[in-house]
Amino acid sequence: MAAADKKDARPGKAPKKESQPLIIAKTPAEEQRLKLERLMRNPDKPAPIPEKPKEWNPRAPPEFVRDVMGSSAGAGSGEFHVYRHLRRREYQRQDFLERISDKQKLDEEYIEKVKENQKAAEERTAKRRKKRFAKYLTNNVFVVSAGSEEKSSSSASEAEEQEDDAEVPSFIMGKR
Repeated sequence: MAAADKKDARPGKAPKKESQPLIIAKTPAEEQRLKLERLMRNPDKPAPIPEKPKEWNPRAPPEFVRDVMGSSAGAGSGEFHVYRHLRRREYQRQDFLERISDKQKLDEEYIEKVKENQKAAEERTAKRRKKRFAKYLTNNVFVVSAGSEEKSSSSASEAEEQEDDAEVPSFIMGKR
């Protein structure tokens, strides 16, 4: 035992930290709990937040191709693999360009639709504002003679009915 004590108490060496027992997460919730526990052991240490991965861009096509492959005789058996690789890369590039153009088209359509919706909302608001103002004027009209007051109120109600968008009812109750 004395020898074992001497091994542990070596001068100049720090004692080993006790390692944490290996815990294997069986469920995603348990895995998340273990990650949170590990982060919370040292709250002063900054937590790693991964950045958003950059969008993949294909390599630009070469401006000048030196090794032009033709269909002439003499092509070796390895040339097909080179051709296949170049063809695959070009197809990827074309697919990428198509996806970009589709995305731009959808963005433009969305912006156009938003503008149309804003314009329609503004038109509805203007129409309702006009109705409110007309109603305000009819309710706050100070008329000197009683006969002209009836004319103004009846003409205002007729104007209000004409401006209304609602469907005209097939019958009107109370009128014959």
